[in-house]
Amino acid sequence: MQPKITLLSDELVQRVLDEAYELMMEPGIKVQSAEARQLLAEAGCAVDEASEVARIPRKVGEEALSSAPGQFYLYDRLDRAVVNYGGDAVHFDPGSSGVHVLDLETLEHRPSFTQDLVRIVKLAEMLPQYDAQSTAVVCNEVPKAIGDLYRLYLVLLYSTKPIVTGAFSIPTLQRMIDMLAIFAGGRQALAEKPQAVFDVCPSPPLIWSDFGAQNLIELARARVPAQMVSMPLAGAAAPVTLIGAVVQHAAECISGVVIHQLAQPGAPIVWGGAPAIFDMRKGTTPMGAIETAMIDAAYAQVGKALGLPTHTYLCASDAKLIDAQAGLESGVTALVGALAGINMISGAGMLDFLACFSPEKLVIDAEAIAMAKRLLAGVQTPTETLATAMFEGINFKGEFLKQKVTRQLFAKEQYLPSAVIDRGSVRAWQEEGKPDAMMRARQRVHELLGAYQPPSMPEEQMTELSQMTLRLAQQAGMDHLPSHE
Repeated sequence: MQPKITLLSDELVQRVLDEAYELMMEPGIKVQSAEARQLLAEAGCAVDEASEVARIPRKVGEEALSSAPGQFYLYDRLDRAVVNYGGDAVHFDPGSSGVHVLDLETLEHRPSFTQDLVRIVKLAEMLPQYDAQSTAVVCNEVPKAIGDLYRLYLVLLYSTKPIVTGAFSIPTLQRMIDMLAIFAGGRQALAEKPQAVFDVCPSPPLIWSDFGAQNLIELARARVPAQMVSMPLAGAAAPVTLIGAVVQHAAECISGVVIHQLAQPGAPIVWGGAPAIFDMRKGTTPMGAIETAMIDAAYAQVGKALGLPTHTYLCASDAKLIDAQAGLESGVTALVGALAGINMISGAGMLDFLACFSPEKLVIDAEAIAMAKRLLAGVQTPTETLATAMFEGINFKGEFLKQKVTRQLFAKEQYLPSAVIDRGSVRAWQEEGKPDAMMRARQRVHELLGAYQPPSMPEEQMTELSQMTLRLAQQAGMDHLPSHE
C-alpha cells in the first residue's frame, strides 16, 4: 500500500473547481495572444478584444479537460519509457534556470556558466534518484537569445535521460523541438515517444501572456508535452489563504488546458506549478515553507481529481548555504510531494528561492529522495509468515544475523545510503577528520564526476546537433561555442 496524504476533502475539491469556473467568467481570464483569443471565441467564449479578457464557460472547460490525456510517458534516448506522468507515480528532477552556483571555496553565490551546467548534468546522469534531467542553470556567457536551446544542447550532449525544460520565445521553442527530433527520428516520432516536457507559465493573477498562450498552442500542435507552471503568490499575487491560492491556480490551469486543447485535442499537458506564500516580514517568496508545500499538495489533489498528470517545485531551500535549514526544508518538502503522489517534483539542488544551484546539495537531496521513495514503497510482506518462521531455532537469542533470509532481504527492506549519510561510529568519524555533510557531499561529487562516462550515441546525430547549435549561436553573434569539455 502506497502511503498518501490528502489535504482536501472531496467536497472542498469540488468547491475549488466551482469557484475556479466562476473566476473564469468573472473577472475572466486575460489572454494576450490574438490567436488564442480567436480559438476561444470560436469555441463559444465571450471575448472582449479591447480588454483582451475572455470569459470561459464551464462547459468549454470541461470539454477541454475531457480531451486531455490522463497520462503519458517520457522516453530516454535509448527508447525506454522511464517517466510515467500519471496516477500516483513519483519522479524527481533537478531544479531549473538557476542564475548562480554556490562556490564552496568562497561560499559565495557566483554567476553560473557552461562548465557548471555540464557538472550538474553529469551528476544527475549518475544519480538514479533523478528520473529526468533539467536545464538546471543559465549559462551567463551565452546570449539570452539562444540561452534556452544552448542549455538543452548541453543536456543532450551529456545525458540520455528525459528532460524537463522550457523556452522563452517561440522561435527558440521550435528549434528546441528540432533538436530533440534529431534523436527521436523526426518530429512525428518525437510526438509518439516524447523525450522532454516544456514548462509554460501563466502570469498571476489570471493572465496568459502572448508568449505563454502561444507556447501552449505551438506545443499542442507539435504534440510535445506542455507543463503548466502556475505561480500564485499567496498574499501578493494571489489571495492570502492557501485555499484561495489553490482556486486561482485551478482557474489559471483550466484556462490553459482550454487554450491548449482547442489548438490540438488530445495533446499531452501537465497540471503543474511553482506557487509560494509571500513572507510579509522579508518580502520574499519562500519555496521551502511548509505552507508552500501544502499549496502544492492541495493543487495536485485537484489535478488528480480531474484525471491529469501533475508536477510541482519542491525539494528546494531558501537557505544560502548547505546547512541545517537546507536539509530541513528540502527533506520535508520532498516528502510532502512524494506522499501527495505528484508525478514530477522539480527543485532538488536549489538554494536561495530557486536562484542558486549547488552540485553538493544535489547529491544530498538524492539521499532525501531515496528515503522518500522508500517510504512510498511501504511495508511489504516478502515472507510467507510475517515473523513467526524467523523465530524458529532462535531460542531467545538475538542471532537473526545468522539467518539466510536476513542476508537475502536486508538490502531490499532497507535503503542503503551513500557515504553522504554518516551512519558510522563517532570514532570512525573522528578518524576520517570529522567531516560534515557538506564535506561528504563534496567528496561524493568528485567520485561521481570521476566515474561518469559520456552517453554512446550515433555520431551523425551528435554532429547534426552540434552543427545546428553552432549555426544558431553564430546567428546570435557568437564566433564559436564555449568550451564544455
